[in-house]
Amino acid sequence: MGSLKGTRISLRGPEPDDLDSLYLWENDASLWPYGATRAPLSRHQIWQYIDSYDGDVFSQRQLRMMIVDNLTGRAAGSVDLYDFDARDGRVCVGIFIAPEFRRQGFAREAMMLSGEYCRDTLGLHQMAAWVSVENMPSIALFKSAGFKTRACLKSWIRLGRRYVDVLVFQKFFV
Repeated sequence: MGSLKGTRISLRGPEPDDLDSLYLWENDASLWPYGATRAPLSRHQIWQYIDSYDGDVFSQRQLRMMIVDNLTGRAAGSVDLYDFDARDGRVCVGIFIAPEFRRQGFAREAMMLSGEYCRDTLGLHQMAAWVSVENMPSIALFKSAGFKTRACLKSWIRLGRRYVDVLVFQKFFV
């Protein structure tokens, strides 16, 4: 996969230079309830992931794209496409923006670029996202990127000793 270039950001595959950023982001325990990580990852594990990354969403059923600030060239976050289903034309999406890059429009542009990629390059019919009802910035992001709320899953994720609801969002490509 090459680079998908937008106005303020570009999306590209993980590079060796991303090791330190990914190490910090993946080991931020406050984010674990919202993703697949449940334990600390070593630098070696992340290096192996980067080193073996092939960007083939069809064989891996997932794809990570780094969000890069076009002005500075720094990694600002990542977009994860997962549960890729070519037969039914759908994929789930998750996004992370590093704190120092938040509230600058990077997340919305990344969602738009990744949506165009899913529609135009992968030929998908839809994208879906699962968002905690307490994650107001993400709810606002998905709504502004054209996603619609389709369901509320009660007590779906655990945050500490309590359970919170999750909203399911979908975006269909016409």
